[in-house]
Amino acid sequence: MKKFTISVFPFLLAAAMIPKPVFYESREKVAETMQLDGPYVIYRNEQLFTHYVFDNDGIKSVKTDSMPLAKRSGISLTVATDIPGKTFTVQLKPTLENEKTEFPKVKKLFIVSDIEGNFSALRKLLQANGVIDKNFNWSFGNGHLVLTGDFFDRGSQVTEVLWLIYSLEEKAKKMGGYIHFVLGNHEIMNLSGDIRYVQPKYFENAALLNENYMTLYSENSELGKWLRTKNIMERIGDILFIHGGISAAVNRMDIPVSKVNKLARPYYADSSYIYSDPKIDTLYSDWGPFWYRGYYTGNPKAPMTQIDSTLSLYGVKHIATGHTIVSDTISVLYDGKVFNTDVHHAKGHTEALLIEEGKYYRVNEQAEKFLIHK
Repeated sequence: MKKFTISVFPFLLAAAMIPKPVFYESREKVAETMQLDGPYVIYRNEQLFTHYVFDNDGIKSVKTDSMPLAKRSGISLTVATDIPGKTFTVQLKPTLENEKTEFPKVKKLFIVSDIEGNFSALRKLLQANGVIDKNFNWSFGNGHLVLTGDFFDRGSQVTEVLWLIYSLEEKAKKMGGYIHFVLGNHEIMNLSGDIRYVQPKYFENAALLNENYMTLYSENSELGKWLRTKNIMERIGDILFIHGGISAAVNRMDIPVSKVNKLARPYYADSSYIYSDPKIDTLYSDWGPFWYRGYYTGNPKAPMTQIDSTLSLYGVKHIATGHTIVSDTISVLYDGKVFNTDVHHAKGHTEALLIEEGKYYRVNEQAEKFLIHK
């Protein structure tokens, strides 16, 4: 394995700019610094490159390791957290495969959305409610964690959030549990080049790595490959999970969950917005599952008949979404048929939806539990 480090003084760089040659420094000095970002795992010319960004007394440093792609098995990555000095490790998955779209009913579900790079809020919520332990290991047994989109953008620890989800997937499976990461509009935006909500630090860090920001989540990166295996809609038992909602236009398409995901997946990273199939055009429009807001906004809002049509079409009793904040707490609408899980995490109003034995609770970072539907 080749290892080298680079150090440069901090400066503002645009996403597409490539920095000038920089100076090498010892691995020992970098090892003593604070990890600011990464790892980013990039594949190029049968080589695997892992990039980290560190801070050393106000100077940003880059550490890059490389190895032949054939030796990737068992590689261990270190990821920083919101707690100074506290890290967790990640093992690269041996393979990446597209997720299933339909799952049988389970006894325990924990649903979170719209974390938007707020690692602290996610950590506290998961730890307080027994989903993970203090060392970031899975502790939810055979329960399922459902993440209904928008874990990118706005916040300053997007990379750490993504690696936590990635690392927990295999840990959950070993205990009979599962993690469902349903993509939202911000995941699709980052994959397709709409980066208007990305924190400037990520453009600067990409430039320090001699990479364009889009490369960090391209099909030649581990996180990019992994994100492309995710769905935009899943059904678990009698609940449909989506980021935004199901519009009347999608109802009229009259296609199953599996076909919705099959149609959408090839276009996650498409930036042309030109689709040969009208169904795909609908899925990527404001009426699509990861953009639609009609349950909560508009005049008029979606009628109950539209909700009932969706429930009948997909064979479910409830719909759970994120995407649109309607309250500081988890909300129940349409006579208990729709649950909204988007809350003001950045303002300290972090909550999740917990479903146990057919009862629905909102829970928070203090492990408080409130029955909201049964």
